Amino acid sequence: MTTPVEGEFDYIIVGAGSAGCVLANRLSADPSKRVLLLEAGGRDNWIWFHIPVGYLFAIGNPRSDWMFKTEPEPGLNGRSLNYPRGKVIGGSSAINAMIYMRGQAGDYDYWRQLGLPGWSWDDVLPFFKKHEDSFLGDGEHHATGGEWRVEHPRVRWDIIDAFREAAAQAGINKIDDFNRGDNEGSCYFHVNQKRGRRWSAARGFLKPVLGRKNLRLETGCLAENLLFDGKRAVGVCWRQDGATRTARCRGEVILAAGAIGSPQLLMLSGVGPAAELKKFNIPLVLDKPGVGENLHDHLQLRLIYKVSGIKTLNETYASLLGRAGMGLDYLLRRRGPLTMAPSQLGAFTRSDPSQDRANIQFHIQPLSLDKFGDPLHPFPAFTASVANLRPTSRGYVRLNSTDPAAKPAIKPNYLGTPEDKRVAADSIRVTRRIVAQPALQKYHPEEYLPGPSVADNEAALEKAAGNIGTTIFHPVGTAKMGRDGDAMAVVDARLRVTGITGLRIIDASVMPSITSGNTNSPTMMIAEKGASMILEDARG
Repeated sequence: MTTPVEGEFDYIIVGAGSAGCVLANRLSADPSKRVLLLEAGGRDNWIWFHIPVGYLFAIGNPRSDWMFKTEPEPGLNGRSLNYPRGKVIGGSSAINAMIYMRGQAGDYDYWRQLGLPGWSWDDVLPFFKKHEDSFLGDGEHHATGGEWRVEHPRVRWDIIDAFREAAAQAGINKIDDFNRGDNEGSCYFHVNQKRGRRWSAARGFLKPVLGRKNLRLETGCLAENLLFDGKRAVGVCWRQDGATRTARCRGEVILAAGAIGSPQLLMLSGVGPAAELKKFNIPLVLDKPGVGENLHDHLQLRLIYKVSGIKTLNETYASLLGRAGMGLDYLLRRRGPLTMAPSQLGAFTRSDPSQDRANIQFHIQPLSLDKFGDPLHPFPAFTASVANLRPTSRGYVRLNSTDPAAKPAIKPNYLGTPEDKRVAADSIRVTRRIVAQPALQKYHPEEYLPGPSVADNEAALEKAAGNIGTTIFHPVGTAKMGRDGDAMAVVDARLRVTGITGLRIIDASVMPSITSGNTNSPTMMIAEKGASMILEDARG
């Protein structure tokens, strides 16, 4: 039995993640508009959603993570990766690294060069600033008073400072802000926290407005399909508490379910590659070959170095006294390791001199482990994770079943091009060059992964990259923006699904190419700009 929700809504938003929370806030600001926000996960009523180090407990936990996995990846020597995505209001902003990163001006200027008006750096900067509340204050690049809190980290480590000094000795300058359009250099990451607590999209944008009578949040809603009247989206059907429910929309249905969820729901609804949908006997609403294609992500190569004569989190955490001290520091001052983002120091540089701008990003951590969810190593060590910012490999998201609860096939196709393999090999070389500098050599760094036996030649380094590479959780592009005539585009520059009226996609899936850094805040900028375009178009 299907139970309809009473009345019609002006906007139905599918997904209360990073984008959905921004959209719900902005679209419900007009009390005359009814907004329905559907979230498949639950409320963020768990302590580890709010203490920053809680990502260690949230990632890989079915309470908070969709627990996706990739298909076996040839470029990773046949390995399949866990693929975390947030399963809660706030989405991945409730379990992510909390790093505030916009990317580079060149990323957005490239979007404009692709024929997407309104998406250059100068166009998008006001939307970043519109919701920002930065510790850096008001100015040309930053703003205060918005919903998205940005603070300086509340912890430091001597080993991190030593890496930064070594990077400077290797030619990577120290800077004080990654978010002015050119992020080349090294800096402590600025974080989405407020006085030592995680600041998710739900805390910043959604919870303060849940009292609005025209905004309705429903959790535990697994979207099954979109409802169409011909080529117009008119509602959503979902499963909740064992029952099937529907809601009708007189305005626009907005998909904000992310780079995995949005293309999956489109295909379940009959919008996608006709040949793929035919395999599952899904009635075709619109043949859209780009749906689920163009998946790309930042692959991080996690190099680990044992050290001596300097403190790291590994041995501190192994000590009961050390753990007690960390807890006390957090309780009394909201400082210390419990406030740590997964990475503290960032560094952006070029993998080789021919690059026209920084194309690799380091995440430096005063700890080491085999993978998230595993215990810290028993020896003092640090991790130097390095990612190719603009990979050329492209993969896909496709259906495995017509059951909305079935996990889709996810294949990023990491290291699928010669260029990506070359950048990976060069990234290991750059890391080794930094670690060889005097600032780190006094702590006797010993390469644990990939290990000193890995020779400095292309074949050996490429194989090592396949062995140690893993996702840094930035999937984008599976419903990309494109100009008229781009057969693989799914939405236009105003985020409208071409060929369907009343339907937009506003999340990381619309990025035509990935931004040069962490993708959460760019996704929220897209939502801010998307909400503005919806309101503009409604006014005519």
